[in-house]
Amino acid sequence: MGFSQDNLKGFVLALLSSAFIGASFIIKKKGLRRAAAASGVRAGVGGYSYLLEPLWWLGMITMIIGEVANFVAYAFAPAVLVTPLGALSIIVSAILAQFILKEKLHKLGILGCVMCIAGSIIIVIHAPQERPISSVQEIWSMATQPAFLLYVGSVIVLVFILIFYFAPQCGHTNVLVFTGICSLMGSLSVMSVKALGTSLKLTFEGKNQLIYPETWSFMFVVATCVITQMNYLNKALDTFNTAIVSPIYYVMFTTLTIFASVIMFKDWDNQDAGSIISGICGFVVVLSGTILLHVTKDLERSSSFRGNYMPLSPSLSTRLCGGNGDFLKHDEEEEPYSEEACSRQQELYS
Repeated sequence: MGFSQDNLKGFVLALLSSAFIGASFIIKKKGLRRAAAASGVRAGVGGYSYLLEPLWWLGMITMIIGEVANFVAYAFAPAVLVTPLGALSIIVSAILAQFILKEKLHKLGILGCVMCIAGSIIIVIHAPQERPISSVQEIWSMATQPAFLLYVGSVIVLVFILIFYFAPQCGHTNVLVFTGICSLMGSLSVMSVKALGTSLKLTFEGKNQLIYPETWSFMFVVATCVITQMNYLNKALDTFNTAIVSPIYYVMFTTLTIFASVIMFKDWDNQDAGSIISGICGFVVVLSGTILLHVTKDLERSSSFRGNYMPLSPSLSTRLCGGNGDFLKHDEEEEPYSEEACSRQQELYS
């Protein structure tokens, strides 16, 4: 299948987005380290000196540029193409971390990077063409078709059940609760972002869509979904290990987003079975590479912890490990405990 001009623009913007977002993590981390070295107080324990660090702000600006590029990408290409490419930001972060932060990339991590790239190529080759849209009212008719309304209704019901029933009971012990809320709301936010981005694109082309209430309705949905999504993603990251949250969130969010896009924009209607199956296989390869990258990152961290310090007794290990398996739950910018501090911990519990 040929690669249309719109798909090409969306693909390039998605790549740029991944590059900027991936680089922003490293720049911000470097800024956090520099600010902590200057002030002696880390951000993870309440320090705010990083707000005076130019490098941290450079990282924030880089991330904003990446998010804007991602927003615009949805206006040109289908979510089935753009969303899975977000995994490439992990590769950028992993590679830059090895050279800039001197964080070693595990051999299996390199395999994960190769899998992400290979899967992304498969997705790009078999991506559906972007459907031409002439007005925001056309998008509104897609959003109000019975099949998508059923999906939206199901998402809202599930989110309410998760927030008001499961979150109070097991939200802090089951990682699927908070990530489930993020992913469900995230799928709606992407559909609204695509609708809003397309409306703005048409407006810049001379077809003013801001005069229609549908455009502002999509803007309201974007704001509501993104605020809810970020709130519960922060709760998930604050409660559970990042190496657990990130791959689970990526799997659920990307799967639900593709499912929602297929229902609303009918991305697969003009594709043959071979292209659809190939695209799904590409997504599975990217998914496997993403999980492998996060797992090896966690293994590297754990092996480094075990290599530097004496083995802990079973009872001490139980005390130090939270319900999510984190060792003395650190902010990811924090350095490991010193041997002296570890010895004091052992004496305290012996």
